[in-house]
Amino acid sequence: MPALPADRKRVAWTSADSEELYGLPAWGAPYFSADAGGHVLVSPQGGGGASLDLYDLVTSLRQRDVELPLLLRFPDILADRIGQLYSCFERAIARYGYDGSYRGVYPLKCNQQRHLVEAIVAAGRPYCLGLEAGSKPELALALAVLEAHGDPSGTDGLLICNGYKDRDYIAMALLASRLGQTPVVVVEQLEELAIALELSHEFNLEPLLGVRAKLSAAGSGRWSASTGDRAKFGLSAPQLLAAVEQLRASGQLQCLQLLHFHIGSQIAAIGTIKAAIREAAQLYVALVQLGANLHYLDVGGGLAVDYDGSKTHSDASKNYSLQNYANDIAAEVKEACDRAGVALPTLISESGRAIAAHHAVLIANVLGINTPPELQPSAEIALSRSDSSSSDSSPAESEHALVRELRDTYAAIAPDNLQESYHDAVQFKDEAASLFDFGYLSLRDRARVERLYWACCRQIRDCLRTLPSVPDDLSHLEATLAATYYVNLSVFRSLPDSWALQQLFPILPIHRLDTEPSERATLADLTCDSDGRLDRFPSTSGHSKPFLELHPPVAGEPYYLGVFLVGAYQEILGSAHNLFGDANVAHVRVRPDGYQIEHLIRGDTATEILARVHYDAEDLVEALRRRTECAIASQQIALPDAQRLLRTYERGLRNYTYLEQ
Repeated sequence: MPALPADRKRVAWTSADSEELYGLPAWGAPYFSADAGGHVLVSPQGGGGASLDLYDLVTSLRQRDVELPLLLRFPDILADRIGQLYSCFERAIARYGYDGSYRGVYPLKCNQQRHLVEAIVAAGRPYCLGLEAGSKPELALALAVLEAHGDPSGTDGLLICNGYKDRDYIAMALLASRLGQTPVVVVEQLEELAIALELSHEFNLEPLLGVRAKLSAAGSGRWSASTGDRAKFGLSAPQLLAAVEQLRASGQLQCLQLLHFHIGSQIAAIGTIKAAIREAAQLYVALVQLGANLHYLDVGGGLAVDYDGSKTHSDASKNYSLQNYANDIAAEVKEACDRAGVALPTLISESGRAIAAHHAVLIANVLGINTPPELQPSAEIALSRSDSSSSDSSPAESEHALVRELRDTYAAIAPDNLQESYHDAVQFKDEAASLFDFGYLSLRDRARVERLYWACCRQIRDCLRTLPSVPDDLSHLEATLAATYYVNLSVFRSLPDSWALQQLFPILPIHRLDTEPSERATLADLTCDSDGRLDRFPSTSGHSKPFLELHPPVAGEPYYLGVFLVGAYQEILGSAHNLFGDANVAHVRVRPDGYQIEHLIRGDTATEILARVHYDAEDLVEALRRRTECAIASQQIALPDAQRLLRTYERGLRNYTYLEQ
């Protein structure tokens, strides 16, 4: 927990303290903030636009019978992110006198949800934003969306065709040019080039081709294997030369107009990006000098999102701004091309994460809490040797020496002996477990030892909070004593990157921020899986912390947590572990007089999720009905109970897969 200045500790807690605690301005600005009343606000149009109260919005949706978990989408944030991306490249182009332009494309793999893609295409229309497809289904999606939502001529956005390709993929891409669209078939394997040339001859059209280069520049982070000699995609230097010669031999070298590379997702260090741009710019120059008719340089993805607000090169952050990113691309490409006397290319980026991450917030309610077994100090002091003569104890039973020694350890805990006290407590607890295993310690005394051990840990932890620094061997106590908050969601469905990649997402309560959180907690989901938990949380220090500061729930009142920056990849990668389905989704737009729920997409019912694993709800109901009839006949169940079971069963099939609030 970030330490507050001494003078701040003596005054009442405010929302500003919570903003600092959770790093809200560092990762959330300009879209998320806290008001004086302790509620999280969302400003979908950026700092100058209207704000919505997330708690009030969730309350309103609950009144519409929309259950939690709930994914909130804000399409206005998508529009603002696209505008920011283009503005940064425009400023970079002006700053460096770059005689060229920028054309962005949205990579569909980032999130293919229909309403999201339609919102991106609509928001990107003024900027000629295009789409990137990496498979035949994505290409089919892109062709239909650009036709339905783009300019009637279909020329307003590039259609970058990446990924492995067969004849149908390439044919569909090539023929799309007849519709006025601008598909670029990016060759990732030399075999694709031969197919593209053969089909273009068959269709009597001139293809627009690109090549993906396999850079030698080292990647970084979780996706470092996206580049280098063992990269999955791309052409090596010899293969690039072979592609040029194949095109030259066929008389179609003029069709090679784009050079593409991709060094991975969430690139945290700007130095990694600059090194890749420098190499790619030299490849671009070399290909032009070989006669290629290049006009586009596609720098791929990698533009990172600062999930923890630390502005470092940790996996959950980035050590550069969006403007820094655009500046370095423009500067490196211009320097290489000017030095060689080569015309500057149109710059393209596939910045899906940077466009989509901020626009979605997952809201879930806390269902319950589990705390470690411990006694409050006052209760532990009350334990004495006379406890052994209580009504539930045998008069002959005497308190074991380990109990007395551990109680003495507890009583002696002070700021100057915390390490000694902790190690003594651990030793006594371990000795007690060993003695119990061999039958030399009663269950009652073992329970006393464990209660005293946890009381010692709590007392030591409380003393540590008053010290300027914490010894390394005691640093785990906050996490060890953390409560477990059970949350109404599936990590595997809604936050798959958190367990698969240990990705950090900012999490905080969306209300009560004007009061100090007194609990340290980890989060557990609904699944029957030990991986279904969140026990690492972002910190603006650049290092994750093993607990989250939360409030104790108030009886009869909901406690809502928001998981932020979840708009990229999470829905698409989510799985149906334990048959938890898609969450409810609300698309919300700001209006001058408030907001409009533009789309409300109901999450999966049990019937729908069971159908995905090939179970028919009617068959299941009939099977249970037959079993109840047999049970009634054998008097195992009464008729009213059987009827109630069937009604509850059928209602459960119709309902949401998550727990009712």
